[in-house]
Amino acid sequence: MTAPDSEPDETTAAWTPPEGSWASSAARRRNMQAIRSRDTTPERLIRRLVHAQGLRYRVAARPLSDLRRTADMVFRPSKVAVFIDGCYWHGCPQHYVPPKTNSGYWSDKVARNMARDRDTDERLRAAGWLVIRFWEHEPAVDCSAAICQAVAARRPSAAGKPADPAG
Repeated sequence: MTAPDSEPDETTAAWTPPEGSWASSAARRRNMQAIRSRDTTPERLIRRLVHAQGLRYRVAARPLSDLRRTADMVFRPSKVAVFIDGCYWHGCPQHYVPPKTNSGYWSDKVARNMARDRDTDERLRAAGWLVIRFWEHEPAVDCSAAICQAVAARRPSAAGKPADPAG
């Protein structure tokens, strides 16, 4: 007895990418969709350490309202924007490995990301912001120490306020 003709299910059908898709396979598409754009492990570690030092910040916020780009941590009063860049997506000179599949697309994508990062840095600096960038592989303790030091150095002066006796 033979089965009636029916539509093949998704496990047996040949996968074809949706119109305009960048994915080279269904598995690659699922993998790429699962990658987080915020709240990555390096970000969370650094935020936890900075928060433990008593600093408060905005997460995944626009430093400038007219700039459609977000920083991982934003310290508005001090005008400090912190970015924790992924080695692959932002072209780390130590760890970036060009892809073997669909290399033209992905290499161009990383190059565009790097150009956008430089443009973001320039725009924020022109507006008086300090831009701090870290790679995801840098030790969280070192990153948080640098952030705390930069924010403390740029805090608005406490002119006219009495000195804090606790130090």
